Amino acid sequence: MALILYRIYQVLIMLPLAFVATLLASLITIAGCLLGGSRIFSYYPAHIWAKICCWLSLVKVTVNGRENIDKNTSYVFVANHQGAYDIFAIYGFLNHNFKWMMKIGLMKIPMVGYACKCAGQIFVDNSSQSAVRRTMEAAERQLSRGMSVVVFPEGSRTLDGKMHAFKRGAYQLAMEFNLPVTPITIDGAYEIMRRRGPKLPHWGHITLTIHKPIHAPEDGHELKSLMAESFDAIHSALPECHK
Repeated sequence: MALILYRIYQVLIMLPLAFVATLLASLITIAGCLLGGSRIFSYYPAHIWAKICCWLSLVKVTVNGRENIDKNTSYVFVANHQGAYDIFAIYGFLNHNFKWMMKIGLMKIPMVGYACKCAGQIFVDNSSQSAVRRTMEAAERQLSRGMSVVVFPEGSRTLDGKMHAFKRGAYQLAMEFNLPVTPITIDGAYEIMRRRGPKLPHWGHITLTIHKPIHAPEDGHELKSLMAESFDAIHSALPECHK
């Protein structure tokens, strides 16, 4: 009965309000960035939007380990990818200005895709070697300006709730710019809205665990150990059912 009432609430209240919030956040982002305020408008409208979407969905987010990061330091954040609500949880509750490394297909979403482009989000294009190089160059430009980036090194949302192998791109950037890699464990998003499941979220609780930054070694031969150490940190904060 509770789930039926929740679905009625979603259709009649949550979805219309979320649509309006998305439209407003996109328009404010586009206008603010085009007028020259990209540092502020590329982050804060979406930051507020993500919090609103969680509140409307009756999703609570708890953050542990926020003391491990400094708002004035640039990081390469790497996180496991449980589900669609990973985006809302990190955008709304990490409280650190950053750029996403996101799939290029998201650019096709009306209004949202253009807002992301104006905000300087980094679209990952794996269609060719030259496209991959352009992706890395875009990430390098953001990092060279003192911006942090957030990457899901698994590449896509998990299908079974468990963590899978990480890709190298984020770690290569961290080593190139000598930036700390900060692992983030996301727990609970899989139960709220998984990749294969209902197209509407379930209420629930997401926990973000921000681990201590791992400083990238200057020697590129240590890339594999950097990847393994961050994987183990993220893995350590997951419940057994997702390990």
